[in-house]
Amino acid sequence: MGRTFATLLWDLETWDRFRARNDGEPHFTSSDAMTIFERYVFRQAGGALLIILFSLLGIVWVALALKQLNVVTSQGQDAWMLFKMTTLALPGLMAIIAPFALLIATIHTLNRLNSDSELIVLTASGATIWTPAKPILLLAALVAMAVAFVNHAAMPWSFRLLREYVVQVRTDLLTQVIQPGRFSSPERGLTFHIRERAPNGELLGLIMHDTRDKKQTQSYLADRGVIVKQEASSYLVMTDGHILRRMAGDEPAQVIAFDTYAVDLAQFERKLAGNNHDLKTRERYLGELLNPEPTSKRYRQAPGRFWSEVHERFSSPLYPLAFALIALAWVGQAQSTRQNRMHYVVAAFVIAVSARVAGLALNNIVSVETAMAPLLYVLPIGAAGVALWLMSKPKRELAVPAFVGNLFEAIAGWLRKLPTILAWGRSSPATLPRLPSPSRGADPR
Repeated sequence: MGRTFATLLWDLETWDRFRARNDGEPHFTSSDAMTIFERYVFRQAGGALLIILFSLLGIVWVALALKQLNVVTSQGQDAWMLFKMTTLALPGLMAIIAPFALLIATIHTLNRLNSDSELIVLTASGATIWTPAKPILLLAALVAMAVAFVNHAAMPWSFRLLREYVVQVRTDLLTQVIQPGRFSSPERGLTFHIRERAPNGELLGLIMHDTRDKKQTQSYLADRGVIVKQEASSYLVMTDGHILRRMAGDEPAQVIAFDTYAVDLAQFERKLAGNNHDLKTRERYLGELLNPEPTSKRYRQAPGRFWSEVHERFSSPLYPLAFALIALAWVGQAQSTRQNRMHYVVAAFVIAVSARVAGLALNNIVSVETAMAPLLYVLPIGAAGVALWLMSKPKRELAVPAFVGNLFEAIAGWLRKLPTILAWGRSSPATLPRLPSPSRGADPR
């Protein structure tokens, strides 16, 4: 009740404003009180949403950074390039992370309002479930608009820029071959290694192993090498070395000695950047998805993926609203603090997660069978409709399967005993209580 009294005291600070609005009469209307309460709920839910959203984004960022760590370790790039590539991959996951952050924030806010008896006091004063629902649905609408903006603008832009960085890293052979003592593979079947790099830029102890041609394998060994750039081309000029060439058949290996040998590095760059113009579905804007170029190999191979991406971008903003309504339907009702609300919290979370997983599965099905595209919209709208139906009913006791409650009660009991178990495991044998020894003459049985 402490938080309820604090909220009411804060509301009384606006007493003079209400008197001035009503010609000096101290009329504190219910609509004004509800507006203040809605702002309070909006602040609580919005603050929790930001904390949860940035926490989830941080966890995902760290996971992506660990996945892309080879950009720094094996491809000679700096930490700034790793940071840019990892950050640009986040908008593609925003459509999934943001609705779940809203779901967790909504459940936390409603559960907190009930545990502080604010929902109980509000219900006793005659308010309905729509009083806390208004600010939460407003927050859900803002999240839905943010998801729509990311889907249609931020995600294609970030993925295009990420694609440019990936091509830049893969084709920047100059930064990859100057790592002494390391084997670098700018592309499959091509490996570079140098012993050391001289202060003047020469590469000492150079090895280049090329197995891209299935008919022959070539290994270049040179005492020195230098990368020479001429206009738009780059050449690796090797001196005092040998070429070991092995054919696919039973022919003997060939050893060719040379004083100077040049390799055109532009052929590697062209091969790595050759497919840069054929964009993936998530790298395209809406107009490019609806009207792809006829020469696109990706569109000719899987046209259904383009349509499934279009419907996914329009249907995913519906999930924040559906999640907010699901949380309100299950956790928004006021209950006594003596009642266990864990069943309802778990039920709301499981239902929302199941709906989103089903939506992702439907998206894969739509890429094969485009006629099922309307189901991508029916699923979140149907979940929201069921939640609205539950909210419109009078105060009720939602049924939760008994095995769910028993399972979580067992987990909660085990967690309560966990500190005692850990403390007992850390204690030494000398500190453990001794069992009483049997008295003389007593039967050991």
